Amino acid sequence: MKKLLTTFLAVASLAAVRAQESPKEEDFFKILKVTAPEGTLLEVGGLATLPDGSLGVATRRGDVWIVENPTSRKPYFRKFASGLHEILGLTYKDGALYCAQRGELTRLVDTDQNGKADLFETVYAWPLSGHYHEYSFGPKVAPDGQFFVTGNVAFGDEEWWRGESRVPWRGWTMKISENGSMQPWATGMRSPCGLGIYDGELFYADNQGDWMGSGGIVHVKRGSFVGHPAGLRWTGAANSPVKLTAEQFNAKIDERRRRDENGRAIKPENVVNETPTLLYTMKDQFPNADIQTPSVWLPHGILGISNSEILEIPEGTFGPFAGQLLVGDQGMSKISRVFMEKVNGEYQGGAIEFRNGFRSGVLRMAWGKDGSLFVGETNRGWGSAGEANEGLQRLVWNNALPFEMRTVKAMPDGFEVEFTSPVDRKSAEDLASYRVESFIYKYHSVYGSPTINKEALPLKGVKVSADGMKARLIVGDLRRYYIHQLTLDGVRGAQGSYSLVHPIAYYTLNNIPDGQKLALSEVSTTNSAAAPAAAPATAAPAGRKATPAKAGTPAKPGTKADPTRGAKPKLVEGQAVTMAKAPTYDEVKGLLTRHTCLACHQTNKRQVGPAYVDVAKRKYTNDQIVDLIYNPKPQNWPDYATEMPPMPQVPKADALKIAAWINSLSTTGSSSSAGAPKP
Repeated sequence: MKKLLTTFLAVASLAAVRAQESPKEEDFFKILKVTAPEGTLLEVGGLATLPDGSLGVATRRGDVWIVENPTSRKPYFRKFASGLHEILGLTYKDGALYCAQRGELTRLVDTDQNGKADLFETVYAWPLSGHYHEYSFGPKVAPDGQFFVTGNVAFGDEEWWRGESRVPWRGWTMKISENGSMQPWATGMRSPCGLGIYDGELFYADNQGDWMGSGGIVHVKRGSFVGHPAGLRWTGAANSPVKLTAEQFNAKIDERRRRDENGRAIKPENVVNETPTLLYTMKDQFPNADIQTPSVWLPHGILGISNSEILEIPEGTFGPFAGQLLVGDQGMSKISRVFMEKVNGEYQGGAIEFRNGFRSGVLRMAWGKDGSLFVGETNRGWGSAGEANEGLQRLVWNNALPFEMRTVKAMPDGFEVEFTSPVDRKSAEDLASYRVESFIYKYHSVYGSPTINKEALPLKGVKVSADGMKARLIVGDLRRYYIHQLTLDGVRGAQGSYSLVHPIAYYTLNNIPDGQKLALSEVSTTNSAAAPAAAPATAAPAGRKATPAKAGTPAKPGTKADPTRGAKPKLVEGQAVTMAKAPTYDEVKGLLTRHTCLACHQTNKRQVGPAYVDVAKRKYTNDQIVDLIYNPKPQNWPDYATEMPPMPQVPKADALKIAAWINSLSTTGSSSSAGAPKP
């Protein structure tokens, strides 16, 4: 009896383990608050780790703090400098702190060693028009010891939506030496908040806006043009390394400067039925210009809306991800992970979510001496997810290994996914565990872009390595310069049968590598989605038994047996949505994420756009909300500076489901009863 009871408990225990949810990102990376003195507002614009482990913290309000013992429970904050103008970057070099103020690169030194800066030296000053949007970011130290600084564009007066470079080097990257000489480096930046050095090269992160369909990581080579035309105004200067001129650009690319019958400027809007210009086609239109497309696109509303700091993960920190990049996002208060490779001499790679849930917008990051990550945050005037307007937090890894895609690499016939730990072979050899889609963004003067040219790509086979650490996918119809979304929601880990912490990666395929392709004879073509739910009996001649249809029989595209997808069939536009009751938040959360709704809206908190509970108060019908998704009316919300772009790419079935959930908020009385998290 005792032996039987022991066996029963062991089986019950195993069943309980298998029933456990797969671990989430917070199970591996914990967010801790760095406690600042009462009354201190840390609207962080810059972070720098000092040689003794102290942390330099610069704020948008013009203060610089030195935080001693920053990883302890009681860090000590010492005011190092004050009275500077909106610091949006900080670095340490040779005993001094350097920061980018709005109008200059400044060197700060404590010459008398009393703990406070007494030398404020202008290294280099650049022109300003006085426009509020002329933020300056940096510096980042180049491998040769010089500094990189970037400058935001201003916006028009009447054409308030159009980025302008009113004075030299707005929308440019500048390279500045310690002796005060400046070399214009590249242009095409719009809002270049994120800078980082990787592989000895400069990369920058921009965010969605005019001419910027989505955010991304761009390799900034000397003399390159990265997309926004405002800075081309200054390429005629003798020291400009960029040869493309504004006149050449405007001769081929329509800026859509239109006026109505009263002579008033017309704001350009997205045109649904058009053949759009794509950024990569600029390479052919301007073959003598160095046009740089993103090395890695960061899909808008999924991996951020206002991409910021780029930081390499050093050896010995954050486990299997050393050598990769972390990219912050101010608007969505999150950090993404990026891995890159060089194919045909050009950088490309993938991006994947890493950690959500910071208390305010993630603007700056810096590594602590203990291997934890300091995260500097700010919100004021910009809007972000999270419950606070400012903050300084610390991200700490608990040394447990998450089951993740470590990297995705391009192959001549598809992609190779490397995992952090072995996969369950049965799930990984099943094509139903994978989906691959590709899409891209428009290149136009409109603010942002919907995803366009989206296609599901056929999966032809998968080969799992002997150690279970890699899965190589044969994928048809690869498209150069497109974002390829790899969804691995059916792959399970060998240990615990857990799903991936983050099952979706976005790979930017700038080049398809040469090399050996896999033969179908060496891959698995098993597709459990191709097995019919109930095999109907086939007609048989008299005297013979009827036989069921064979599992694995190919089916027509779009049916359950379609080899391009292993998930359940999705509703398509035009299908009716019949709901006995309104969907819960958990039922629509995936739709809100997929269609980037959460980039601008929260359930019961104003963000970039109105809260869903405030939309519910308007008493729109479901169909009216759907129409507003497709054709927003910004005049209905005059208190919001950022207009919602049209979202024609959202399938009607999805839009109706979202609308039904929004309207349920007006009857439940609170978001929590509708299943949504409280703010």
